[in-house]
Amino acid sequence: MAASLPLPELVRAAQTTANTSRDRMTEILKLSEGQTLSDELTKEIASETVAIELAAVDIFAVFEARMQHHFKRGPLSRKVKEALLAAGQADLADRLHQYYLAINVLKHGTGASYRELLNNKSTRIVVKQATDVTAGSDDVATGLIDVTSPQFFDGLAETILEACSFLEKR
Repeated sequence: MAASLPLPELVRAAQTTANTSRDRMTEILKLSEGQTLSDELTKEIASETVAIELAAVDIFAVFEARMQHHFKRGPLSRKVKEALLAAGQADLADRLHQYYLAINVLKHGTGASYRELLNNKSTRIVVKQATDVTAGSDDVATGLIDVTSPQFFDGLAETILEACSFLEKR
């Protein structure tokens, strides 16, 4: 059985997946500039958005699984946030917490994480009102978090890598 890739390589692979989906969406929008998108192209953009959401959820889950050994028990994100704050890394703790909330929203839809992000004044995570999300999706969480800007996934990847580095050096 082959050895698993290191977390940084997995993060970069997820980032490549997100960038490919985002590039395809940009291409579609550029080609149809000034015109109404066909149903087929609208579905393709939705599919690419879901691919980015899934990549975000997956890479955060891998981060949590790979870093859990640094703590005896308890929710990893809370434990990492506490360790970062204790080490004077408030910015990284805040970023990690915001991405943790965003991933929870992508997984579970509206709930406590969604409400916390809605009340957060940060511009790092763009949260959409549930009433603004396109109806008809099978997944209620799709579209609640804007994952289509490069800042979302790039910020997620950078935050995961910084948190991983912090934990490995402790």
